[in-house]
Amino acid sequence: MKYRAIWAIYHYEMSRAWRTLVQTLVAPVIFTSLYFVVFGAAIGPSMQDIAGVSYAAYIVPGLVMLAVLTQSVANASFGIYFPKFTGSIYELLSAPLSYAEITFGFVSAAASKAIIVALIIMGTARLLVDYQILHPIWMVLFLLLTAFTFSLLGFIIGIWADNFEKLQLVPMIIVMPLTFLGGSFYSIHMLPPFWQAVSLLNPAVYLVNGFRWSFYGSSDINPWLSVAVTGAFMVVFLSVLAWVFRTGYRLRP
Repeated sequence: MKYRAIWAIYHYEMSRAWRTLVQTLVAPVIFTSLYFVVFGAAIGPSMQDIAGVSYAAYIVPGLVMLAVLTQSVANASFGIYFPKFTGSIYELLSAPLSYAEITFGFVSAAASKAIIVALIIMGTARLLVDYQILHPIWMVLFLLLTAFTFSLLGFIIGIWADNFEKLQLVPMIIVMPLTFLGGSFYSIHMLPPFWQAVSLLNPAVYLVNGFRWSFYGSSDINPWLSVAVTGAFMVVFLSVLAWVFRTGYRLRP
């Protein structure tokens, strides 16, 4: 394992984030904070407590997970797409680096950016909402697992995309709607039985509820099932990446 090379990729990607600080960190935090103001402050007082938790506090884990999912995918997809766009990807592929080392460098940077955004959002939420974290270790583990798993998805999207429109297609059309419908703002037990069953087909439900359990100790889904589903996604995405690098799909002309 060439740690210096991995660090070089990681450092380059993180340096790019600091150069585009407003787009990378400030904008997602402001965007998510608006949800706290609208749903927490404006709508929250008129909502009943959910599982003994005030509505304003209940949506905190969902909003954090919303930011983690979208930022992980967006950062990783752009991180690998831009070298393809400029042609510098061939320098990486011709360097004495394994595909695993290249992937780990880009994915670690994307996951780090998403986690930083999540921590800033949680700090901002603390100023607006009184919430607690009953299982901080599990919270960190869920955060890391989700950020790395969906950074792998973003990495795959960045390799697949051959223009900027496709780069935005999956995050905007699939990832974000699934996250909004994944219980970020509500408990699935509030839905009619039919839609509860349909919601269980949404992978975001397991991620949001697993993360919420680490805060309040209550969840619509068994937390172990949430870990298993997230782990299954990681295995699938790693398998897809192994195939991509083995065949050179969208990497070699």
